[in-house]
Amino acid sequence: MSDLQLPYRSFASVHDLPDEDRLLLMAARAAIPHAYAPYSGFRVAAAIRTGMGRVVTGFNLENASYPVCLCAEQTTIAAVRTQYPEESLEAMAITVSSKEHKVSQPASPCGQCRQLLFEQENINKHPIRLILQGEVGEIWVFDRCSDLLPFGFTGDFL
Repeated sequence: MSDLQLPYRSFASVHDLPDEDRLLLMAARAAIPHAYAPYSGFRVAAAIRTGMGRVVTGFNLENASYPVCLCAEQTTIAAVRTQYPEESLEAMAITVSSKEHKVSQPASPCGQCRQLLFEQENINKHPIRLILQGEVGEIWVFDRCSDLLPFGFTGDFL
């Protein structure tokens, strides 16, 4: 049997991050108020930095029919791929807030979004850096999104 370990770095404060990661996380935080979460009160926002240095943000969009909800990762990737289809995705920052309590730990992407990010890395042909933080507290930085989905699959399986 093998032990699975997820490689990431933990930072105590946004001030400890490299400038480009700090700015990306701040862009995600600025998008939080735009999230549409009237049912759960759990807002999620993301920001992507492209290969040309553009920053594009997105957020979750809930729906009374829960399967129709869109995650922040999905809306942000769709925005980048629609507006800048030729540009690669270099990094993504994700942050969350809750109307119930102060979120003090990073929230990682759901399984569906992990698969989406995994495939985006394959499209890119290089890793996408992932920066995660709650409203406060530590920040987790992964050098590649695929580290969150170690047994992900590609279109080669189909």
